Amino acid sequence: MRPLPPPSLDWCLFLDVDGTLLEFTDTPFETFADTELKSLLAEVSARLGGALALVSGRTIEYLDVLFSPLRLPAAGVHGVERRNAQGVMHGVEYTDSMLDPARAALRVLVTAHPGTVLEDKGRSVAVHFRMAPQFAAAIADAVGGIVSRLGGGYHIQGGNMMLEIKPTGFSKASAIAAFMQEAPFFGRMPVFAGDDLTDRDGFRAVEERGGISIAVGDRVHGQCRAANAAAVRAWLKEIAAFRDPQNQSA
Repeated sequence: MRPLPPPSLDWCLFLDVDGTLLEFTDTPFETFADTELKSLLAEVSARLGGALALVSGRTIEYLDVLFSPLRLPAAGVHGVERRNAQGVMHGVEYTDSMLDPARAALRVLVTAHPGTVLEDKGRSVAVHFRMAPQFAAAIADAVGGIVSRLGGGYHIQGGNMMLEIKPTGFSKASAIAAFMQEAPFFGRMPVFAGDDLTDRDGFRAVEERGGISIAVGDRVHGQCRAANAAAVRAWLKEIAAFRDPQNQSA
C-alpha cells in the first residue's frame, strides 16, 4: 500500500468514524470528538465545497450528537440511513419491529456473557465484545443462530470486536454510490478512508469509480495506508491548508 495521497480540491471525501477519525473505546457509548476535530472537519468540508460525508456504522442521530454542532452529509448504520448535502433524510427514524425477536435473544445473550454490550440502532442490532474477547466464538455461534431465524432479509455484518444484524441490500458502497449521484459529490474523484471489514465495500465502490481507498491500520487492505486515526487527522490538516497551485485564490 502506498502512503497517503497528496491533497486535491477535486476530491469528494468519505470518512468512516470509529477507528478512522477516532480511536476505538471499550464500549461504543464512550466515544468523544474534541473541538479540534470538529473544526478540522468543517475546514476540510469547506475546502472541498461541501463534498465531505461521514460513512459510519453509527446512526446519523448519534453522529450528530458526537460532532455537534456540525451536521455533515452522512450515511449511518452501514448505509441503511443517509442524509444528503441538502439535508434530505432517507431511512431514518424507523425502528424495525421484525428485529424484535433478535433484540430479545441478544439481551439474554449479553446478560449471560458479562462484558459484552448490546447496541440497538433501530434498524440493526449489534453485540460488542471488546471487553470480553474470550466470548468471541460463543457470540458468533449465537448470533449466527439468531439471524438464521429471521429469514432472508437480514445478515451479519462483522466488525472490530463486534457482530451486527442488519437488513440486506444496504452497504457503505450503496451509500457512496447514492452520494455520487448528487451535488456537490457528483463529478468529483471519490476518496474513502476506513479501517474495518465493514469498509471493504466502500473501498471497492471508490476504486471502481477511479477513486482512492485508504486503509487505516492493518485490518483491511486499501490502495493507500494511514497508520492510525492520528495519521488521518494530520492528513486532513494538509487538506484544510492546501492551496491549488493552479488557482491561488482557491
